[in-house]
This record gives sequence, structure tokens and C-alpha cells, in this order.
Amino acid sequence: MKIIIATAVYYPMINGVAMFSHNLAVGLAKRGHDVLVLCPSQTGKSYKRKEDDVEVHYLRSVEAKVYPDQIHEVPEKKKFLGMKWPHLWYKHGFRVSVFPFNEIKKILDNFKPDVVHVQISDPIGLSVVSYARKHKIPVVTTEHNQPEVLTEPLKMPGLVKKPVNALLNAYFVNRQSKSDFVTMPTKKAIYNLLDGREFTVPVAAVSNGVDLSNFKPGKVKVDFYKKYNIPTDRPIVLYVGRVDPEKNVGMVVEAFSEVVKKVPEAMLVIVGDGVDKARLEEKAVKLGLTESARFLGRVVAPDLYEIYKIGNVFVTASEIETQGIVLIEAAASGLPLIAVDAGAVSEVCVNDENGFLCRPGDVSGIALAIEKILSDPKLREKFSKNSLKIASEHDFEKTLDKFINIYNRVLNN
Repeated sequence: MKIIIATAVYYPMINGVAMFSHNLAVGLAKRGHDVLVLCPSQTGKSYKRKEDDVEVHYLRSVEAKVYPDQIHEVPEKKKFLGMKWPHLWYKHGFRVSVFPFNEIKKILDNFKPDVVHVQISDPIGLSVVSYARKHKIPVVTTEHNQPEVLTEPLKMPGLVKKPVNALLNAYFVNRQSKSDFVTMPTKKAIYNLLDGREFTVPVAAVSNGVDLSNFKPGKVKVDFYKKYNIPTDRPIVLYVGRVDPEKNVGMVVEAFSEVVKKVPEAMLVIVGDGVDKARLEEKAVKLGLTESARFLGRVVAPDLYEIYKIGNVFVTASEIETQGIVLIEAAASGLPLIAVDAGAVSEVCVNDENGFLCRPGDVSGIALAIEKILSDPKLREKFSKNSLKIASEHDFEKTLDKFINIYNRVLNN
């Protein structure tokens, strides 16, 4: 098949949608399909590149300076009058393609796709759907977002946030109804989005999946620990992901500050970058975690595969996940999981089976869960085995099989 993947974010950006879009494109190309990706340019000007047998067209874009691009390291806050001030402007801002239809039309006229797969309803996604409808090309969409993903970073008052979320939810549903087939990563995410609405378009839960050949249990060489200044003889509490306010990493830091009172040898390792990283580093110092917390910043493959192997337990307090790729990666690496019972993480972190689900906002509950796992080797072993079992259902090869079947289905219809 000739397949278009349209996305607002793409590798080397570090977030779930970007990584999934990249994995899907590369995986389909390895299966022999002709794949073309449409995404915003990281320079502003349009250009194309062949990567891993995938043709990537980077469309003209403008910079949104108020948010970092998730590629370059987030800079330290600048001092003024002896105080550190928050960033209102980033040198490397998030890039958006604003009016891409004409550019997309030329590319698709030449490529002549059999099917298009839209990841986000941004201007690129909307333009691709518009083109596909005019040319009677089947449209598959994957809804990765839920309203909270967009509104949580804005810290809206509850009276404002609730109606805005309702409007966004209605918009998401309306956009998906224009497709021939809709997928979301989990059944819970589908339930949350539709909220009892009638939906005439076929919809299915298809896991984001991970490559189980990369993420697996194992021992790490001593040199790797030295590279990241991590001791080999301390239990590691691990977080991997964006370090932005909506991910609630601060709750993990607060919970860990309670853990070290009872498990003083424990160490917290936070992997990832974001606008909240500098604040959390300061917070860790204030909580007396100078010797017990490491902020490694952005780590990419192949080191990323090894990072999971150093952990004894994986912890996240994010409430906005439609699945959580990092949870699957951690489970595939044999780690017990701790998460909060919000979003759609409960299909990967199953309470009392491969970890613990805590109440949202319950710092003490997260701390207690960490203490239980670190202090009970038999419980760790049980959760580890079950994590591997659960992760096996999220093998990316199965994800590819499902999407290829969906593409064939919409083509046949």
C-alpha cells in the first residue's frame, strides 16, 4: 500500500505521538509498504528527507516561541534581581504548519496514496482529510489526545476548565466522525472520549505498542552506571518522560522525599527534559535530596533501553495519559509500575497485579506504594513477571498487524 502518515509532531521530538508516528512509519516500511510522512519543518522552510526507507516531508512552519520544541535542551531560567524568572520565550520554539493545504496537495497529487492515517487534528491533519475526502481516499485517524492534555498546562480555574474540556471533547468527536475508521490506544480512552455518545464510524482500541526486541530485562554494565553517575548498589526509583507541569513529576519528587525517611538508601532517577526540570531540581535540593536524586535530562536510544534496566520500580503521577508508552516500555523491561488511577493507564498498570494504582493527588499513597515494592523482594518479583506478561500484549508487531488489517478493511469498503 501507499500510506500517508500525517502528524503535528515527529521524531526526533520526544513525546508519545511523535515516537508512535515514527515507529509506525518505519514498521510499515519494513513490511514493504510505501510510506510518506507529513509533519512540520524544524527549520521553517519545506524540505524532504529519506529516513529508514520512509520519505518524510517537512512542511513550512512558524515558531511558537512560548513552548519549547522538545528537541533542544530547555535552557536554564535567567536571573534578574537575584531571582530566577520563568521562560516566556524560547530560542527553539514549538513549530506549527499553519496553512499547509496547497503544499500538501502538490505532494499528495504526486504520491497518489491508497490510504491516509491522521494522528492529530492540527492544520496538517485537517488538510489531509480535506484532500482525501475530495479524492475519495480512505481516512484512518488515531486520537492520541484527551481535553486535559491541552487544558492542564494552562492551569485554568475549574469553572472555566470544565466547559472548555466539554467543547474540546465535542470537537474531537466531530473530527473523528469524518473518518472511515478511528482508533485509540485503549478501551478506557475510547470510553472517556465518546462518553455515551452514538458513534457511527468503526472504532477500535489499538495499543501504541513497543518494540520488545529493544525493551527487555537485563543487567547493565558498570560503565553505564559510571556514565550517568548512578551508584550500582542502591535501589532505583525511575521516571522516564517529559518533565512538564502536566506530567505531575513534582508529586513523584515529593513522594520520594517521604520514601527516603524509611528507605534512606533509595535513589530517584528522573530521565527527560521539559519546562519543569529546573524547578524540580531546585525542589529536590530544598527537600534534602541532593545525594538521593539524579536528573539525567534527555536520554535517547540505545542508552534509553539500558536506562530502564537500572530501575527497581517505575513511577508516574501523570493524569492525562491515553495509554502511556513509557509505562509499556517499563513493563517490557520487567519493572513493577506505580501510577495514578486517571486517564487510561489502568490497562497497562493493573492494580495489585504488576504494580499499584494510587488516587490522583495522593502523594502519601504513592510514597507508601514505593516503600512496599522496594521492601518486598517477593512482591517485586511477582509484579515484574506480570509486567512482562502484560507487555507481551503490546508488542509493536501486533500493533502493525492491526493497522494493516484496518487499512485493508477501509480500502475494501
